[in-house]
Amino acid sequence: MMCRIRAFEDAAEIASKGGVAAFGQAAGSTAHVRGPLHLSTGQEAVPAGVCAHLRPADYMTSTHRGHGHTLAKGADLAGMMHELFGKATGFCGGRGGSMHIADFSVGMLGANGVVAAGIPIAVGAAQSIKIRASHGNPDAIAVTFFGDGAINRGPFAESLNWAAAFKLPLLFVCEDNQWSATTKTGAMSAGEGAAARARAHGLVAETVDGNDVGAVSETARALIADIRQGKGPALLHARTYRFKGHVSVDPAAYRDPKELEAALEHDPLVLAARKLIQLGINVADVDSIMQAAREEVAAAVASADAAAWPDDAAAFTEIQSMGAGQWL
Repeated sequence: MMCRIRAFEDAAEIASKGGVAAFGQAAGSTAHVRGPLHLSTGQEAVPAGVCAHLRPADYMTSTHRGHGHTLAKGADLAGMMHELFGKATGFCGGRGGSMHIADFSVGMLGANGVVAAGIPIAVGAAQSIKIRASHGNPDAIAVTFFGDGAINRGPFAESLNWAAAFKLPLLFVCEDNQWSATTKTGAMSAGEGAAARARAHGLVAETVDGNDVGAVSETARALIADIRQGKGPALLHARTYRFKGHVSVDPAAYRDPKELEAALEHDPLVLAARKLIQLGINVADVDSIMQAAREEVAAAVASADAAAWPDDAAAFTEIQSMGAGQWL
């Protein structure tokens, strides 16, 4: 799964070149992906480790950096690439694009372009699970992914309080990549961070190396098992790092190159491959995993490029008019 996420993000980055006007989009750009594209390159161990323990009946909300979460929850890779390309065959018919991608068929309730806005949506999903517990899937849970910057926004505190007060089946996952857009999170965050704030609301909270997929998986497994048993919400604080800039064409000139160089030494894919080889897995077999992922993604790019654009009339579907009059 980590290889599939990395291969997807690499291809999406290439497809977005020239597609963001704020960073010098040329007239007549042939970019396949238009508009902001937020990559999760370097953070793959978090969604892979957490979602390995989720079921289709479980709900999940994501962030503006949600490709990895969506894939790890079980969404179709090709369908997601089609959505990024804005094609009619995408999950949302090309309307959602990168920041609002969703696939309800696997419980992925949506990425979100507003920082922290996905958290209370997951609280609502967890509340619905509890209300409907007698109607099937009584041990289903909800999971919400959010970045370290989100913990400084009001919805985070409100959601912790509500989830704890009503003992909801919800796992909060703070994907701490150390950067809030272009600002170091530590420079603007008081206290000891996400885990401390969760414990202050009575939640169990664990901090883990977010680049070690085994550690993420084991910690998530234990927390999710307790949540399914009705022990209430919990928080997983995963320390990781974002290799790319805030958006796909952001050169991240505000970041010390030495910081990135040090982070690359802890690339989750490299660490996982090294561990597999230490366990006796053949190097060629390990390498073949990434090769297979890149081939899958290449096929998805080709099919997305060939897919049809939405009809003009599609712009007016799934829109509710709140009064009289015509759309202009």
